[in-house]
Amino acid sequence: MRGPRTSASVSVWDALALVLAEEVKTDREYPPFDRSTRDGYAVRSKEVQAGARLECAGEIKAGDTVREALAAGTCVQIMTGAAVPPGADAVVMIEYTKRAGDLVHFERAAQAGQNIVPRGSEARAGQTILKPGMRLGFAELALAAQVGATQLQCAKRPRVAILSTGDEVVLIDEQPGAFQIRNSNSVSLAAQVRIAGGEPVVLGNAADRIEDLGEKIERGLSEDALVLTGGVSMGKYDLVEGVLKALGAEFFFDAVAIRPGKPAVFAICRDKPVFGLPGNPVSTMVTFQLFVVPAIDLLSGAEARPLALLEARLTDALNERPGLDHFLPARIEWRGATAEVKALKWQGSGDIAALAGANCFLLVPADGQEIAAGERVAVLLRKDVV
Repeated sequence: MRGPRTSASVSVWDALALVLAEEVKTDREYPPFDRSTRDGYAVRSKEVQAGARLECAGEIKAGDTVREALAAGTCVQIMTGAAVPPGADAVVMIEYTKRAGDLVHFERAAQAGQNIVPRGSEARAGQTILKPGMRLGFAELALAAQVGATQLQCAKRPRVAILSTGDEVVLIDEQPGAFQIRNSNSVSLAAQVRIAGGEPVVLGNAADRIEDLGEKIERGLSEDALVLTGGVSMGKYDLVEGVLKALGAEFFFDAVAIRPGKPAVFAICRDKPVFGLPGNPVSTMVTFQLFVVPAIDLLSGAEARPLALLEARLTDALNERPGLDHFLPARIEWRGATAEVKALKWQGSGDIAALAGANCFLLVPADGQEIAAGERVAVLLRKDVV
């Protein structure tokens, strides 16, 4: 899969979660002056031992212009963020001083460099501080703003076509028949695409007919990626693989050893990544997180983010069938700094209600189906709710 073909100039206010497509350099040194990190007194450190007394020669607050050097035998009151005057090489915190009029009594000795960030120590002038391929979070945007980069060249979000399949599926605003279901998968997939940094293009639903499915797949292949849901198992009306093969798709896998989500498909068709995800909603959500999110990263021009698993203590024992990695809907809670997780009761991969009460998936490896309470287990967080 190739990275983004185009980029655009985006205001720093609107660039959250986009991927940077250019270098951002500093416009000057940072900090641009020796900066105080504490409220206190700027001093010559060699003049300050415990019990020393110095005359306070003035005050410097953040934003003040500072040119005059600190005279020997004096100190100057200084605020956090203010420029340290020439000649001063330390700032003594106000908590360790007492003042009577203009005379300041120091309770502790000063050390050269204490409570001062030297000019240029954070970044040199002209230094590259943000690189192409970086995803822009709040810290990266603040850094861009600090150096005056108000417009950022960013990769355009990859457009991800979403197509559900099945005669049993109706629009979400329709009244389903007794044996029909509303198209909730397209809603969840569109949300997951947005969270992953893509732009969803919802194509609706394809009937279980080769002609209709082929026509809608052709439409989806005009976008950067195509995600289908349903029609990828072994049933008579699971037509997705056959239609993709007829369109020249090259398949890389057509099943994965996980539950839920075993009948997942990945192919390249006309140079576009195509994912066939199982139709059961929880399977769809799990396989999207595992397989589609890294593809959206790559299409955005970024490195694929690793699967962000964390450890938690299992509260209740588990006994799952061997042979597959299980991703169970679960609830993680924190007791102070300790994470605890409990698998939720669910009725299988069609149980959206159970997943709506979950904030994570609990990973049970294929060879570790029996896990005692108190053991450490791997957890995959739902990024949309945690």
